[in-house]
Amino acid sequence: MPELPEVETVRRGLEKLIIGSKIIDVQLPYPKVITGDGQQFITGVMNTEFKQIDRRGKYLLLRLANNHTIVSHLRMEGQYSVESLETVPYKHTEIVFELSDKRALFYNDTRRFGRMALTTTGFENTEVPSLSKLGPEPTEEQLTLSYMKVIFSKSRRPVKTFLLDQTQIAGIGNIYADEVLWQSKIHPKTPANALDEVQLGVLRANIISEIKRAIKHHGTTVHSFSNVFGEVGKFQNELQAYGHAGEPCLRCNTPMVKIKVGQRGTTFCPFCQVERN
Repeated sequence: MPELPEVETVRRGLEKLIIGSKIIDVQLPYPKVITGDGQQFITGVMNTEFKQIDRRGKYLLLRLANNHTIVSHLRMEGQYSVESLETVPYKHTEIVFELSDKRALFYNDTRRFGRMALTTTGFENTEVPSLSKLGPEPTEEQLTLSYMKVIFSKSRRPVKTFLLDQTQIAGIGNIYADEVLWQSKIHPKTPANALDEVQLGVLRANIISEIKRAIKHHGTTVHSFSNVFGEVGKFQNELQAYGHAGEPCLRCNTPMVKIKVGQRGTTFCPFCQVERN
């Protein structure tokens, strides 16, 4: 599933390719991709330009010049690509935005879980309620230690599960949760409220730096992620925990172990990340 670094990589690619492009027609091979009325969506995006591309957590916000915003969630395997106007939609192309410059923006999704909604710009949080529930972005400015001390103290959930909760911190998924917990020497089953201030400070620093590093490397490709240029990410070559079950820990050489935490595959070092209650 694309996490924050992958969605940010897509955002930056779209920003380079479609800003200023005008939508002159829309094809909708898979109407279920639209949340709400498909025809209203088409009418609302016609004959206007892409003005700006923003991101909130794992959501893309495609700003249009007519004061509307397309809220797009890629879910498991959603991908955007920019094609020539003559390109025939692919098997899993769900929507095609035909552009005035003889190109087309395709949204492709083999799992068909991704969704789009057309909102009034400035009212995204009201019209897509899940946006309003997102926690702060994992940045130096937004993810403060004081905030983390408050939210972690309120939960006895395993810290791995807690990190995946988008209402607590936006954008962290399975891959980066494993990575930051390994870097912080925290066992994934440790109750969130068992972490002291020092541990939270280390975890915060690792979350912020890891997300930055992953964005710099254009995200992680484990299964199918690619950016709008069709290029895979590079950060899979930098992973230290995720995907390394059975291999020696890079710190202590103890074999890494994979377990389930909250129904999610979780890789950690049993020596460096000691379980505490």
